[in-house]
Amino acid sequence: MSILNVFVTSENNSTELRLSKASTIDNIKVKLEPITGISPSFQQLELYNNNIFVTSLEGHPPETMLGAFPIEDLWTIHVIDTNPSRVKGQFNDVSLVQKFELPEEEYEKLTDSVLAFKKRNNLGRFNDAVSDTSSTTAQNQAYEEAAKKIQLGHRCEVDVGDGTGKRRGAVRFVGTTGFQSGLWVGVQYDEPLGKNNGTVQGIQYFVCPDKFGSFVRPDKVQTGDYPEMDLFSEDEDM
Repeated sequence: MSILNVFVTSENNSTELRLSKASTIDNIKVKLEPITGISPSFQQLELYNNNIFVTSLEGHPPETMLGAFPIEDLWTIHVIDTNPSRVKGQFNDVSLVQKFELPEEEYEKLTDSVLAFKKRNNLGRFNDAVSDTSSTTAQNQAYEEAAKKIQLGHRCEVDVGDGTGKRRGAVRFVGTTGFQSGLWVGVQYDEPLGKNNGTVQGIQYFVCPDKFGSFVRPDKVQTGDYPEMDLFSEDEDM
């Protein structure tokens, strides 16, 4: 067979090539330069059969043909780069490549970037719905963590957050409700400062006198030793 299919390998790549047995070794090296990136003058060729070294193709007259060697179809010619000044891995080690980095403020000014595309189409973090969902998830996780510390019957103090100070009472309910998503804590206040009697929209969650009951988020409730406050203690001391 005058035409052979051979594998050509080097440090950086591997390919299959058709070579004529009548081709000289020097001509083959010229063909291999654009494939391997190695100059013919720095190429050292070795012949392999199924990863077993057969012979070197070096040290012969320039006009020596490929057919002068014991080569068969589908054997491998391995190319070694003997250039003493070469940098090992310079063609496949990306860490050696100097990277261009655009300052963030300049990138944000571009109109044809991925960032600009996301902004125009309200994608990713620029999608208000997604942002709201992420925020809601984080909030619900905070409620769950706070609810773990709250037990029915415990005395508590509630930060109502309306400028009227804190209110004391007892925990009567912890869980989800039908009037709004997420976790809620039902509290029976010591005074008629609530909004209901433990029933909301026709559903009874706990029982207490009217206007003594209220529902608050778990992160607004602190349980502990919170006795009922005596509103008249100061007057009695006078």
